[in-house]
Amino acid sequence: MLSSVTTPQDLDERFRAELAGLVAAASPRDLDEPVREDSALTGEQARALYDAQSTSRHLDLAARWLRSFDAGYYTIGSSGHEGNAAVAAALRPTDPALLHYRSGAFYAMRASQVAGSDPIRDVLRGVVASAKEPIAGGRHKVFGHADLHVVPTTSTIASHLPRAVGVAYALGRGKRLDPPGGGHGWPADAIVVASFGDASINHAAATAAFNTAGWCDHIGLKLPLLLVCEDNGLGISVRTPDGWVAAALGSRPGLRYYKADGCDSAETYDRAAEAAAWVRRYRRPAVLHMTTIRLMGHAGADAEMAYRSPVEIAGDLARDPLVRTARMLVEAGMATPADLMTRYDDIGWDVRRIAEEVLGEPKLSSASEVTAPLAPRRPVRVSRAVADAAAHLAAADTAEPHPDTGPELDDNLEFAPLSPAADTEEWPEPEPAPTPATVRPVSGTPRNNGNGHPASRLAAFAGKLPEKAGPLTLAQTINAALTDAMLAYPQMVVYGEDVAAKGGVYGVTKGLRDRFGATRVFDTLLDETSILGLGLGAGLAGMLPVPEIQYLAYLHNAEDQLRGEAATMQFFSQGAFHNPMVVRVAGLAYQLGFGGHFHNDNALAVLRDIPGLVVAAPSRPEDAAPMLRTCLASAVVDGSVCVFLEPIAMYHTRDLLRDNDDWWVSDYAPPSEWPAIHVPIGRARAYDNGPNDDLTIITFGNGVRLSLRAAARLATEGVTARVVDLRWLSPLPVGDIIKHASDTGRVLIVDETRRSGGVGEGVIAALVDGGYVGVARRVAAVDSFVPLGPAANHVLVSEEQIIQGARSLLAR
Repeated sequence: MLSSVTTPQDLDERFRAELAGLVAAASPRDLDEPVREDSALTGEQARALYDAQSTSRHLDLAARWLRSFDAGYYTIGSSGHEGNAAVAAALRPTDPALLHYRSGAFYAMRASQVAGSDPIRDVLRGVVASAKEPIAGGRHKVFGHADLHVVPTTSTIASHLPRAVGVAYALGRGKRLDPPGGGHGWPADAIVVASFGDASINHAAATAAFNTAGWCDHIGLKLPLLLVCEDNGLGISVRTPDGWVAAALGSRPGLRYYKADGCDSAETYDRAAEAAAWVRRYRRPAVLHMTTIRLMGHAGADAEMAYRSPVEIAGDLARDPLVRTARMLVEAGMATPADLMTRYDDIGWDVRRIAEEVLGEPKLSSASEVTAPLAPRRPVRVSRAVADAAAHLAAADTAEPHPDTGPELDDNLEFAPLSPAADTEEWPEPEPAPTPATVRPVSGTPRNNGNGHPASRLAAFAGKLPEKAGPLTLAQTINAALTDAMLAYPQMVVYGEDVAAKGGVYGVTKGLRDRFGATRVFDTLLDETSILGLGLGAGLAGMLPVPEIQYLAYLHNAEDQLRGEAATMQFFSQGAFHNPMVVRVAGLAYQLGFGGHFHNDNALAVLRDIPGLVVAAPSRPEDAAPMLRTCLASAVVDGSVCVFLEPIAMYHTRDLLRDNDDWWVSDYAPPSEWPAIHVPIGRARAYDNGPNDDLTIITFGNGVRLSLRAAARLATEGVTARVVDLRWLSPLPVGDIIKHASDTGRVLIVDETRRSGGVGEGVIAALVDGGYVGVARRVAAVDSFVPLGPAANHVLVSEEQIIQGARSLLAR
């Protein structure tokens, strides 16, 4: 008998030896009976668990075999965690699952519940990076399948847990949800299951998810979420302190705690069934703490003998869940050792046969093939969606206004300091959510029909349409555009810190909660990771989330939710799952009289570095509404994740060159005009565009206003400067950049972000790659954080610097 395991062969031989040593029961028992007196698990169910666990074990062995001759690319296995098959057996196959990377037996068990599934081929195709792999198409080895309602997750530790909270929030609203491309939809009584490891509970994303789940439960928000901790006591080589997981999870407020020996399939099944039934009945969150073991080390060439003693390894081997399931069946008289060995070998031969078959399957063969599902762009459909929304709302405008007076656009919105923490604000009481749709017409006469849907634009705006209100500021325009969008997309929700009761720190969302109710416009707890995770889950479930991040500086501690989760969903599911979302962020600098770095952040490099992410930066009202409508339509049509960056300093700006010139305010376009003013993603805007311009100034955000002021001063010197507003920072409007630069042969890039890692670097690269042969230079902010008060003027771009930069170009 082996005392330790370092290779797949050792593990296989030990299992065979253990099985051969079992003695068949004197008399067989009916498989419909429980396997033992203290469990509800039947013999038939236990045999199904044995098959799923054997499948998972053989897949681990096959992954190591494939890796031994460089044909396999992923060896993080599930050996020792096979008890999670019992969790799958305790759930319904229509319960959405977001799985830990050691949940292979869960996946095998779930697949056995859905006719036509082939978990062996699914997993092996992922191991060999086959382009035929059903969820990621060879881009990564993940557990995922739309037909199995298994949502793919990345290997980033615990980053999927905030999303799981978001999916549960959507399901808690009480209606069947049909996620785009997400198989057959999720029933109204479905629950969400999310598994993770013991080391993961210490990660910020995990603690955020636990805290948010408990917070939601505390305020009475329905959240049907079952969290499953697979605790093997190790994070690669770092031991989890004894008792820490139980203490940490068992003391979480709002999380009902269950514990099971994850190596005992019957106990795990009973506790999982109990937990799932409780979550399903009460729509409240719970956590199942499964104690497991880890066999064959962390992955690949990890030599666990370097940090674990033979005694420790032998202790784990004595708890092997596959051995214990086999022993349970034999002792119960529901299988013989020979039966189980035959079944184990049959599954092993199937795995080996299929492994050899998938070896020859094609791999992804080009960059375009790799990136195809990353961020599909269908601009014609997006344009059509904007036009459809306009048509529906224009038709609804014929309804008579309701006499009820309601909120109107506030012409006196002022800069305000950051409000107190919104911990006391409550999320909405759950109400049925509308069945998701791209655009739905609104009809009827009441101002609000009780479901968060005003009957018409006239009703929503209390009879005072924004297009008849005169020129609007940027803040007023965004407010009106959000109102119109909430009418056009009944599945849309607006939420974040201080957005509901207060109406936003700068009043941008003022009145939205009164117009649409607390189920569609609500305040959250102060945690950006949870705010984004909620949106990712809600979007996955078919909603259209529009979260607000209060300041750009506050986004940085939650960026992994955009990089590791949001942007990768379509990439790792080949478009089977989408998480459409438009994240509104107040950002950039030049905010007078308030702030410092945390309220005047000019760091955008991390956003532009995320593949597929759309970054919009409107500088003035006339562009803001069309660009917001484009982002929303793109989210619905293409599943896009968009960051809508709103320049704080421009929110309430009215003038450009002199007091009361009102050049920075704009009339709001009625729906009938939306198709004509549609702004596609990746198209810039040029000001003072003439055939004989002396130079081109390329800029964005606050730089547009600064550059137009500088251009007016240069005009008094006889210099004509064409100002180009990029509008879209990712993807950059490369074609427009090359055209306008080539027209003049002189380019000044005005970049209010930092010189290192700023937007200007991307513009310069686009010019070089596009073959631009003229002269160019940059004016950019200093590589510094933005200090408080007048000191900011020393590091930010100034109007005077722009003028000097233009003059130096003309002198060359």
